[in-house]
Amino acid sequence: MEKKPFVTLEKLKEINETYPTPYHLYDEKGIRENAERLNKAFAWNKGFREYFAVKATPNPFIIDILKKTGSGADCSSLTELMMAKAMKFEGEKIMFSSNDTPPEEFKLADELGAIINLDDFTHIDFLEKTIGHIPETISCRYNPGGLFKISNDIMDNPGDSKYGMTTEQLFEAFKVLKAKGAKYFGIHAFLASNTVTNEYYPMLAKILFEVAVKLKEETGADIRFINLSGGVGIPYRPGQEPNDIFAIGEGVRKVYEEVLVPAGMGEVALYTELGRYMLGPYGCLVTTAIHEKHTHKEYIGVDACAVNLMRPAMYGAYHHITVMGKEDRPCDHKYDVAGSLCENNDKFAIDRMLPKVDIGDILVIHDTGAHGFSMGYNYNGKLKSAELLLKEDGSVQMIRRAETPEDYFATFDFCDMFKKG
Repeated sequence: MEKKPFVTLEKLKEINETYPTPYHLYDEKGIRENAERLNKAFAWNKGFREYFAVKATPNPFIIDILKKTGSGADCSSLTELMMAKAMKFEGEKIMFSSNDTPPEEFKLADELGAIINLDDFTHIDFLEKTIGHIPETISCRYNPGGLFKISNDIMDNPGDSKYGMTTEQLFEAFKVLKAKGAKYFGIHAFLASNTVTNEYYPMLAKILFEVAVKLKEETGADIRFINLSGGVGIPYRPGQEPNDIFAIGEGVRKVYEEVLVPAGMGEVALYTELGRYMLGPYGCLVTTAIHEKHTHKEYIGVDACAVNLMRPAMYGAYHHITVMGKEDRPCDHKYDVAGSLCENNDKFAIDRMLPKVDIGDILVIHDTGAHGFSMGYNYNGKLKSAELLLKEDGSVQMIRRAETPEDYFATFDFCDMFKKG
């Protein structure tokens, strides 16, 4: 089966006249329509808000599309907070979910009026010493431990995760925070990554809703929101059934009415922090075949590398590849599609069946809209690519220029060797 790119070969040839490959390309129309679907799926909850996970695609032009649909910003570092500030996200439109947090990050989050989501019980005292008070509104991240299963399939292993508080710590945290002046509370949890099942969010919601009821009963805390975080995934492989966000929203609604409403908690707002679901399918990495190698295997060398997309090298993750213009030809050639890094894992595909690839062919690597460009790095002195936006009117806008050698050497500007002039 073949995934269909959101861009045509003719359009890519036109783009390439101005912007050489490799580059990341994003689909404005797809992003906006997907955000609107999410909002409709959870419209039954009047306080619902998506906090886009900035780490997934930290580009202000992309985030602005989501901001216009009502999304907030989920930040986890100083620079992400700075980006939210520059984009004029205000107060509780910013969720600060971090771990092992340096003091300067808590300080900026507090200055911006962001909702601070505490990852660890010891952070209560650390936060108070750092900013001089406990915020009126605060959230705690929960980790129930053990294995997380859906229909007897293990989805993930929260007990192995470095994030969140134990059940006992969570209850104690609410008591301590309440005694220190916190008035309004939230709960947050992330128990499984990239799930392609409509059951995940409702099951997670049930766990959090039941904990919320007990917390209210035992601590008297005024719980204003429950953050289901991320974990709703996308179908990277062709033929995979995608998640149905409306079925997911309805599943969460049923659990909400079963657990929270009878407990007098029918006003609790629901939040999400979806990076991959919001943007993954609406970005692609465009690259050109520049070499072929015939040794123990057949290789196609492209002008992109793991610097541009790290997931296949880091996780062995699958990303579908379309050889543009050859979609209808038989996939009768087996290739490793490789980049130029001095690492053998710098491969976008291993033993992948593709049509015959010729030098100069344009390859589209699918589903790179989230955790694609953002995970890039500069090993081998390789430079990060440009990011481009395919706008709804068919025009293309550069939303991040490609790095230059000057950018790479910029942090040596203190020494004479690399000074200009």
